Amino acid sequence: MKALGHLFENNQKWAEEMVGKDPQFFSNLAEQQSPKYLWIGCSDSRVPANQIIGLNPGEIFVHRNVANVVSQTDLNMLSVVQYAVEVLKVEHIIVCGHYGCGGVAASVDGTRHGLIDNWIQNIGDIAEAHEDELKSLEGAERADRLCELNVLSQTKNLSKTTVLKGAGDVGQTVNLHSWIYRLDTGRLIDLTV
Repeated sequence: MKALGHLFENNQKWAEEMVGKDPQFFSNLAEQQSPKYLWIGCSDSRVPANQIIGLNPGEIFVHRNVANVVSQTDLNMLSVVQYAVEVLKVEHIIVCGHYGCGGVAASVDGTRHGLIDNWIQNIGDIAEAHEDELKSLEGAERADRLCELNVLSQTKNLSKTTVLKGAGDVGQTVNLHSWIYRLDTGRLIDLTV
């Protein structure tokens, strides 16, 4: 445990800082969870949802996976979406990718990566469907555009889930957003169509 002691020290400092700002912070947080937002983002450690949009714990519900994939067969992701929509009554779902995504790059690099290849296959399919557009671009511009196309495609996949169709059937409005994060500037870009 000594190897991770600094993480416990960091936690203690953070908790003390939060209580210093608001003595009721943790007691209020423990009482309820009522975020307005669900974030579906990449697992990349450089893209911390709460921090980059300036929200505290409890203000956003988060699901992360490699390359922010929304798959109709991912029961974990679908369960998160169902809970967020049906129980938490979120108003907005944000699918957020990022430029420089290793999962997106791996989907088209022609190398076998093992088990992850099964996960990122649909990103390769996205690249194939947009082959003409992507061929017209060079290097980083091509990689960036595939990251954008992935976010847009995953948002479209999300719109087709039974959970979101069911929400519409009962008059619940859930707004879908397609965002991408630029690691080198810390800025978000709205791709929503």
